[in-house]
Amino acid sequence: MPDRGGGPTGPRIRVGRPSRRVRTLLMTLGVLAVLAMAFVMFSGFWTDWLWYRSVKYSSVFTTTLWTKIGLFFVFGLLMAVAVGVNIWLAHRLRPPLSAMSMEQQSLDRYRMGIAPYKKWLLIGITALVGLIAGASAAGQWRTWLLWVNGVSFGQKDPQFHMDVSFFAFDLPWYRFLLGFGFAATVLSLVAAALTHYLYGGLRITSPGARATAAATGHLSVLLGVFVSLKAVAYWLDRYGLAVKSSDFKATDNWTGLKYVDANAYLPAKTILFCIAVICAILFFATLWRRTWQLPVIGFGLMVLSAILIGGLYPAIVQKFQVQPNEQAKEAPYIEKNIEATRNAYGISGVKPEEYKGAGKVDDDPKKKRENADTAANYRLNDPNIVSPTFQQLEQERSYYQFPRTLDVDRYNGQDTIVGLRELNVNKLDKRNWINDHFAYTHGYGMVAAKGTETKPGSKGAPAFTESGLPTSGELGEYEQRIYYGEKTSQYSIVGGPQKELDYEENGGGQKTYSYKGDSGVNLSNPINRAAYAVSFGEPQILYSGAIGEGSRILYNRTPKERVEAVAPWLTIDGDVYPTVVDGRIQWVVDAYTTSNGYPYASRTTLGDTTADSLSQADSQRTVIAQQNQVNYIRNSVKATVDAYTGDVKLYTWDEKDPVLKTWKKAFPGTVKDKSEIPPKLMDHLRYPQDMFKVQRELLTKYHVTDPGQFYNASDAWQVPNDPTKKDDSAVPPYYLSMKSPGQSSQQFSLTTTFTPSERPNLRAFMTVDADARSKNYGQMQLLRVQGDVDGPEQVQNKLNSMTEVGNFVRDMKGADSDVLYGNLLTVPLDDGFLYVEPVYVQGRKSAYPLLKKVAVSYGTETAFADNLSDGLNQVFSTEGSTKPPGEDGGDEPTKPPKTNDPTVQAALDDAQTAFEDGEKALKDGDWKKYGEAQERLQDALERAEEASDKAAAKKGAGGAEKGADKATDKGGDQAGDKKDDPGADSSG
Repeated sequence: MPDRGGGPTGPRIRVGRPSRRVRTLLMTLGVLAVLAMAFVMFSGFWTDWLWYRSVKYSSVFTTTLWTKIGLFFVFGLLMAVAVGVNIWLAHRLRPPLSAMSMEQQSLDRYRMGIAPYKKWLLIGITALVGLIAGASAAGQWRTWLLWVNGVSFGQKDPQFHMDVSFFAFDLPWYRFLLGFGFAATVLSLVAAALTHYLYGGLRITSPGARATAAATGHLSVLLGVFVSLKAVAYWLDRYGLAVKSSDFKATDNWTGLKYVDANAYLPAKTILFCIAVICAILFFATLWRRTWQLPVIGFGLMVLSAILIGGLYPAIVQKFQVQPNEQAKEAPYIEKNIEATRNAYGISGVKPEEYKGAGKVDDDPKKKRENADTAANYRLNDPNIVSPTFQQLEQERSYYQFPRTLDVDRYNGQDTIVGLRELNVNKLDKRNWINDHFAYTHGYGMVAAKGTETKPGSKGAPAFTESGLPTSGELGEYEQRIYYGEKTSQYSIVGGPQKELDYEENGGGQKTYSYKGDSGVNLSNPINRAAYAVSFGEPQILYSGAIGEGSRILYNRTPKERVEAVAPWLTIDGDVYPTVVDGRIQWVVDAYTTSNGYPYASRTTLGDTTADSLSQADSQRTVIAQQNQVNYIRNSVKATVDAYTGDVKLYTWDEKDPVLKTWKKAFPGTVKDKSEIPPKLMDHLRYPQDMFKVQRELLTKYHVTDPGQFYNASDAWQVPNDPTKKDDSAVPPYYLSMKSPGQSSQQFSLTTTFTPSERPNLRAFMTVDADARSKNYGQMQLLRVQGDVDGPEQVQNKLNSMTEVGNFVRDMKGADSDVLYGNLLTVPLDDGFLYVEPVYVQGRKSAYPLLKKVAVSYGTETAFADNLSDGLNQVFSTEGSTKPPGEDGGDEPTKPPKTNDPTVQAALDDAQTAFEDGEKALKDGDWKKYGEAQERLQDALERAEEASDKAAAKKGAGGAEKGADKATDKGGDQAGDKKDDPGADSSG
């Protein structure tokens, strides 16, 4: 062949084919690469299957998997067929001869280029769109299962009179089908148009008709399908108005129809549906008329109608009919929204009760003092404060840890603070693969303390009822090893030749252990080992000698992870708590069924409404939500996770919940009946915090049932900020055994307060019966406060402004210690509210806080005392302390009562002098004189107490007594706190 380049020719270089050895090597490497990729994909699937089988929830895995596979193939195939058939049809309908024009000559090159690959190109395009569509459809497995298994709610919406299940289960699936139909039609239309253009069926610059008759008919049918789907969309939009969120003056998260929706948008959607049907018929008619004139006119009229009827007309109705008298026009729809929202969140039965709130001490103080003792089981040990105390006193070894916020449970009829001693591998002295995953595998024991008392002689430390390593106490015998816990995030390999460290004895010896449970996945199988080595990215799993016969791998070890994995359709409460039941540590997990398709019910964002000062400080207390925005929620499932075996059990709690019934149909056998809950477990079940937080947030507005009042927001409330925190975070609800108004005995309850919007005074107090064994479980009492009553922030400010508190804080800072405020408890008492707040002191060089003071407030009286009993005595002006030192906070000397006895007065004068001398010595830094002054102060206080026991009168001491009181308060603090506090000792 001559050289077309015109240049000189040279020697031709022949490129030889690779040798057989090279070709074999390349082929082998290629096959190995494919096999490696396949095994990586297989290992993820295989390890998931092994895990679900190990927890005995393989049906959840298979049901979910087959549903995803079915949706993937069905909708992927439908999309591929729709696009492929239209490409094939467009090619089949191509004109036999193309027009002679520059446009067609340019296209000839493309036609000739793809001619040899037309089949493969068609397969490639259809496969690509099919894969994308199938993957998108597989993600709708929840929507499909809800639709195919949906049960009736037994409630109808007020507008269309259809069962709520249509909006919750059916409408989401219909919208998915509609969206899929639009996607398939648009892709088919684009693919067909491009094919017609490539083969001359559509022309842009060529002379003659712009489209052949075949192309016109084909594209008209596709456009007709598109417009038909638009008609279906208009019809479904009518029902969508019942679950549509919009802005409204009455509330930020309005859901449902308003006046303009019912009287403008609803008829507009119906009219547009009829117009779209007519327009679609005109497009289909082009198969016979072969002209686009009428369908184009019809489509233009549909677009114009959508603008005028669907946009302009509602705006006119809103402007000229609604706005001039909006409250009256919207009243019927506000009423529907209020009723639906209260039903959807389980607060329909909550009605505010009038409560005076402004209690007066002068009204029979002796009786009020007696009632105060039985009004509540005052929890002075704040689970958010005392965790470092647990850590310091009961950690035992550096590699153990307690949660940042401890939990409140009930044992022997008493509110108890509990926490598990979990493993923290980050604190190991020597980190390596064997230590992290074989030797240190589990925590050990539950530690418990009384919620209401401190240990006598402990300087303010909790009174432990279960402690030590191994633990012993009131809980009896139980399996103490904790293989599954909130802090256990790493995997462990147990039960094989490598022994585990059980615990270290005080004498320095070590106890070893080998896991005897059947939890986890057996690693004796080499395929399993290889799969986990790939999945975890740890090749040592494949060849390590520490793994042998009986070795099992434990992972997904937090209770939340396990429950969410076996029930992926549940939303998990943020506060998981441990309890000892039948000799086992069981994690209790509250779980919710939710929906965002309840008609007329306003939506809420779970992440926002469940946030408070505790969840912001501890990320593990954050709610795990499948869908963050919901307008229906039920605590329908109580789950347990065994801390030793990891066994997960789901129990039905709300037997009437239609969403739970639907999921039980989809996953039969996964949720046990309520009757199967063990009786001893029932003793520890409680009303969940996150559910309560959602309900209290809704009740800030939806406590109002009058549409006019709701519209004006004249009685809107808010959840107050936590007065013990510096940031603007909501006060958490508190578990507390207390006696609500109208009750004859204390009941384990969950409580919260409300203040008026943008105001600090107390507006309402709400409590819910949190005891699962109570016949009134879940029943809420909402007390609307009359008059001007101090709210939590005002009480805290009043406390901080007290001279005694200021001096106490100053003295503690002088002793290099910090003052920490515990939970501010609010308790209804005799038409008023009793506030109780524990106050802790933590030395800068001390690792944990100690309970030193208790603040008490009722009506206009506020006290700052060494213990609760003295605080109540001061507030209600009664003599003496009804409880011995050490109970209810601290073991400091008891403050003498006010009296005008001359012997007492002389002792108090001496105390005042000693206090002033001590203050001066403290400022001068003379610790010797300060110690002498404290000894004189202590002696004077003891003489005053001895004399006060013989005095009968309590009041009328005059100005000198006030000075003595000051000496008693401040001097007592110094005599007790500075002498006993570890931080003060180290500073001195």
